Amino acid sequence: MDRLRRNARRINGDPKMNTDTMHGGKQSTLDIRLINAPLGVEIRGLDLSQPIDRDTVAALRDIWHERLILLFRGQSLSDEQQLAFTRQFGPTELGPNNLLKRPHVAGRPPDTPPEIAIISNIQADGKPIGELGDGEAAWHTDSNFVEVPPAASILRGIEVPPSGGDTGFLNMYLALEAMPADLRAAIEGKSAKHDPTFSSGGERRPEYAHLNDVSQGPGPIHPLIRTHAGSGRKALFLGRRAGSYITGLPVAESEALLDRLWEHATQQVFSWHHQWRAGDVVMWDNRCSMHRRDSFDGRYRRLMRRTQLSGDRPV
Repeated sequence: MDRLRRNARRINGDPKMNTDTMHGGKQSTLDIRLINAPLGVEIRGLDLSQPIDRDTVAALRDIWHERLILLFRGQSLSDEQQLAFTRQFGPTELGPNNLLKRPHVAGRPPDTPPEIAIISNIQADGKPIGELGDGEAAWHTDSNFVEVPPAASILRGIEVPPSGGDTGFLNMYLALEAMPADLRAAIEGKSAKHDPTFSSGGERRPEYAHLNDVSQGPGPIHPLIRTHAGSGRKALFLGRRAGSYITGLPVAESEALLDRLWEHATQQVFSWHHQWRAGDVVMWDNRCSMHRRDSFDGRYRRLMRRTQLSGDRPV
């Protein structure tokens, strides 16, 4: 981060930082615009379809660790170019259906790489090509329901509706740091079960039975407070509300404590909402942020493609 701050200055009242990098074999200036929110930064001056040099990748990783979300606008990428960009930050992870060994939707294009998840309401020959449709997606962390959740998600906007479908993000570092002392004391050293039964859209996956007792549900156990492997900072790690259970507590006590945690963590003061444009690429850190999606008018097409970075076991 220091290498970026050396050239920090304000232009027209907007926070802006410049740093010289090599891109496409030529020296260029990386234009970094801070977003007026508790997280997020816009990066200008990069064509993500081209290879990025090591210094630029390191600079991007530095500011990503500090700001949690990188936004790149005006990008035109193929699936392979999106995968190549992702791999510059580490090994890729499979999408949630692959991780859960579930079948893909019937209309998914057969030539789509397995590391690509399609998020869309579009249908081909009456069959959905992707997941989530046009409904609301509740606050969640991507693929929190596996033993080693992905470190990052990189979502590419290809077609977007004229309104709706915005993505909200939460800074879970700040949610933990601003937590009332009694609430933090109540969760210190505790862990929660991360149930895969429900999608982020709230639909029960058919291979999972309905259970009245959340303590008996499936899923790995992750600490409620995790240490980020890259930044060393501690963040609140909730995953998703449906099916969650704080291990070792009576169910009623777990539910009450989870309700308090979610009420606190989802306050607007910790959030930023992104309004999508076609050509946007957004990279967020799953280890220290959560996100949600607004619903949108299903008469309009929305097409997104997502890659993920392999992560580390939460500790």
